Amino acid sequence: MRDRKRGTVRDLRRDNRAAVLWSLYLGQPRSRQDLSMATGLSAASVTNVIRELLDEGIVVEIGLADSDGGRPRAMLGMNPRYGYVIGVDIGETRTRVELFDLTMSERAKAEFPLDPYKHDVNVVVAQILSGLDAVIADSGVDQAFVIGVGIGVPGVIEQGPDALVHCQTYGWDAVPLGRMLRAGTTLPLHFDNGAKTMGQAEMWFGGGRGARNAVVVLIGSGVGASLIFDGTNYRGATSSAAELGHIIVVVGGRKCRCGSTGCLEAYAGAEAILERYGRPMAADDQEAALGELLDAAGTSALAAAILDETAQFLGAGIASLINLLNPERVILGGWAGLQLGGRLLPQIRESARQHSLRHPFAATTIELGQLGPGAVALGAATLPMESFLNGSRTRAAGPAA
Repeated sequence: MRDRKRGTVRDLRRDNRAAVLWSLYLGQPRSRQDLSMATGLSAASVTNVIRELLDEGIVVEIGLADSDGGRPRAMLGMNPRYGYVIGVDIGETRTRVELFDLTMSERAKAEFPLDPYKHDVNVVVAQILSGLDAVIADSGVDQAFVIGVGIGVPGVIEQGPDALVHCQTYGWDAVPLGRMLRAGTTLPLHFDNGAKTMGQAEMWFGGGRGARNAVVVLIGSGVGASLIFDGTNYRGATSSAAELGHIIVVVGGRKCRCGSTGCLEAYAGAEAILERYGRPMAADDQEAALGELLDAAGTSALAAAILDETAQFLGAGIASLINLLNPERVILGGWAGLQLGGRLLPQIRESARQHSLRHPFAATTIELGQLGPGAVALGAATLPMESFLNGSRTRAAGPAA
């Protein structure tokens, strides 16, 4: 009975600590009073947790704020020098590695080009390992202060020691990405689908803040999505939910990279858009080429027609999500999604309206992502951060100098 009680007290302290850390991380700076109101914990409980976090160096006082009478309140924030997290985006045209401090401020970045038509896993692994070394060296951070590495990968991940990746469009079938990377680094690794990491970033820091039910659409060379139900990422039975790019929009339509025909990706992914324009591009040209197509729409009937068709298909795909899932928000991101949405968002919204039921469409907003093309890497970095906030002690060193 005594052990059970001790365990209950320990669990309560852990839960209180996690609640305070989460509230502060997502809403800093905050005072002790703010944290008490946000978490529902008593002032005494918050004070005890904050005292512990200050002693450990995880939290720091960052100034004073006026209060409604009485003395000013001390404002609290995460200590940016306590530890660091790294996010990796295995994209279709590049591998991006970024290092962030605990305020999610970028401290270093490395990028490596990829051929969108070839995704040799050995090349990708070498790029990630080189990127980890580069951002640690460039930031001047001691590796001992790195809490962990999050990796946003294409396709479906079987979580486990090997982190098996299945990505039909890359030709990856049960690729043991985790095992391959752990042969070259001792840093703690966390894996998730890249569209889902972008979705988490937008929900935590960007266009999804405040929403409980949302869809975050990633458009790059291909198309993916993240489905958020009641604040939680929906994954499905085998973590392959939200393969939005492979819903069928034209029966018997264009050939898709997945081997099927008529997929949304075969009409709305950047690679497919450029192919229809007659401009298949190499890895380092896709973004520039899409920009050129957008610029040409004012003078080229072909460019204008392709963009109009793209907006129609994207809107129809979004309408399917609205009719099926009834989200509060649909957020359009990814490098190509931001380029297309910046020019075509009114047309995309109109197409979605035409293809949606009136009532669910009226309850949904369609917006651009707020975090830019680096959202996948930022979201990937939240994977080790999530474990840290929940109580994982993966980093033994004290605060950095």
